[in-house]
Amino acid sequence: MRRGGITGTAVAMACAALALSVPPPATAAGRVALGDVQQAIQKLANTTGVVGTIGEVYVDGRRVGQGSAGSRLLDGKGGRIPPGSRYRIASQTKIMEAAVVLQLVGEGKLSLDDKLSHLLPEVATNDWVELADEITVRDLIRHTSGIPQYTDSGKFDTFDFTTPYQPIDLVKASRTVPRQGPVGQYLYSTTNYVLLGMIIERTTGHDRAAEFARRLFHPLGMNRSYLATRVSDLIKGPHGHGYYPDGQGRPRDIDRLNATISAEGAISTAHDVSTFYRALFQGRLLPPELQRQMPRPRPALCGGTVAAIEGSAPGITSATFTTTDGRLQFEVATTLKIDNMQATDVGDATAKAAEAVLCPTR
Repeated sequence: MRRGGITGTAVAMACAALALSVPPPATAAGRVALGDVQQAIQKLANTTGVVGTIGEVYVDGRRVGQGSAGSRLLDGKGGRIPPGSRYRIASQTKIMEAAVVLQLVGEGKLSLDDKLSHLLPEVATNDWVELADEITVRDLIRHTSGIPQYTDSGKFDTFDFTTPYQPIDLVKASRTVPRQGPVGQYLYSTTNYVLLGMIIERTTGHDRAAEFARRLFHPLGMNRSYLATRVSDLIKGPHGHGYYPDGQGRPRDIDRLNATISAEGAISTAHDVSTFYRALFQGRLLPPELQRQMPRPRPALCGGTVAAIEGSAPGITSATFTTTDGRLQFEVATTLKIDNMQATDVGDATAKAAEAVLCPTR
């Protein structure tokens, strides 16, 4: 997780390698054995720094368990977060964006070997991206471009809800941060996905929000999902509020988001996110050769049967735990009152909740 910007990303944004053939847990061929979702979510809510948390389990698209604990607002106020609430999925947006880019590759509108300097010549001409003539679309997807994280520039304020930025402003800010390695070496950086968003818009002639809706949300029936794009965006409908410490260490409501300084603005629900991963893992969004280009997985749970995909932004962590056959998903969204850099215990507690629910016999 990173400090000082709306994008505050999780250490690992990971999507299971879809070419893997890993069996689902326990008795997924018939009835899936699950632990107590509410109990697991309650334990997660007791973790220091948590305001509230919700979790839902889906098997073959059907919700089979749910839980909510903690509170919707700070200090126990507002009741529990309603099941089915929207939340910011943060870095999980990158997985969706990678899918959109790879669809464009499959349509012949892009190539994985296309150079950044060819697709966005201005970033090379103006030296806004170092080594732009070496960086490919594949490098951007896999975080091997070496382009630094724009939030490390210190130019963006988490609590700025009034200043509009263009994506190129974020790219320019990243140029003020020294490179830490060559092209081809892994370095997690949200700037890669800012540039991929620019490439989507340049290639299609439509903005990212329209392409997400046209290619993912509408076809999959993700009717409660949308991409935040405005300088001061609020989540629609009842939801949990997250908080982030100000300069004096006091937690401030971070319910608003300046979406112009974030490449990770997707807002969704547990149902819709599980729908996306089910479609992705079951090959309904990309052919196998392009599925293999998706980002690689972090270490899995339940004896290697479950992959984890994580996201984090100030005030929120989100996680999806999914079997690689796409049949089962456990979605968790947790609102915070601490700096994301201090939320390691929350991440550990989230993994324990997933283990308790998905691998109850271990």
